[in-house]
Amino acid sequence: MKTNGPFERGTIGGRLRPAKISILIRHRIQQAIFAFLAFCSSALAENWESTLSRDPAGNFPELRPLRASYRFGWSGFTAAIGDVHFTKPSQDKFELDGTGRTIGLVRALWKFDGNYHAAASAGTLRPSETQQIENYRSKKIVTHLTFTNNGVTRSRTEDKGAGEAKTRQFNFPNLFDLFSAMLYLRSQPLKDHSVYRVVAYPATNAYLAIVSVIGREKISVHAGSYSAIKLDLQLKRIGKHRELEPHRKFRRATIWVSDDAERLLLRIEAQIFVGTVFAELQSARFDNPK
Repeated sequence: MKTNGPFERGTIGGRLRPAKISILIRHRIQQAIFAFLAFCSSALAENWESTLSRDPAGNFPELRPLRASYRFGWSGFTAAIGDVHFTKPSQDKFELDGTGRTIGLVRALWKFDGNYHAAASAGTLRPSETQQIENYRSKKIVTHLTFTNNGVTRSRTEDKGAGEAKTRQFNFPNLFDLFSAMLYLRSQPLKDHSVYRVVAYPATNAYLAIVSVIGREKISVHAGSYSAIKLDLQLKRIGKHRELEPHRKFRRATIWVSDDAERLLLRIEAQIFVGTVFAELQSARFDNPK
């Protein structure tokens, strides 16, 4: 029924005005909340960056050139194998070359062959370049990283054929890649309960890596029995605005390295989205035995 009387109009207007005021107040509150969250996000970003480890490369004896073999799998089941060759081709350069592939039943279900090459400064343990080649049954992915003091440039092709390279820049001072991060952590004192926080760019994204020294213990792997340093690893993905985000597939990992002059990587147990997987040292042979 249509009503146009002054009483009805006044009543409707009286109801609408508080509603408009309520909507305006909610809008202002939302703006204030978003502004507060943005401020907190910025403050937290600055806070985590200020906690990064600033120590230079340590004075622990450098690793001797060696060849090592690893197996990978879960629940004692071997799914893949890999080989690495660590060298020092010149006085100021370390290099690592690695290959890996799935084997057995896993290969029948998921064919994968990988090649990895990385180079780092022998003095600063900072990375210079990394190349990763992934061959699957139906495609090939090539990722190339070039590092400077200010960040990294990533070139990536993903196609059945040659494909067109996609380039991306990530600016962050003193980045590590996977290889150089391991060299840097290996060089440190690694005293019990010490914590190291570094930013690494392994392939496609940057991560905050938090490495805590749990303690010392004995461990047996296929390559032998060792006194080992036990480490805990946590990763946080770094977003576009340097905000920290949970890693979607990785939860945490436990790492054992030999507690001796070599500090060899002995075993990794990683909790990921499908369960717990491992990598274990099968053999190690130095190019120049003592």
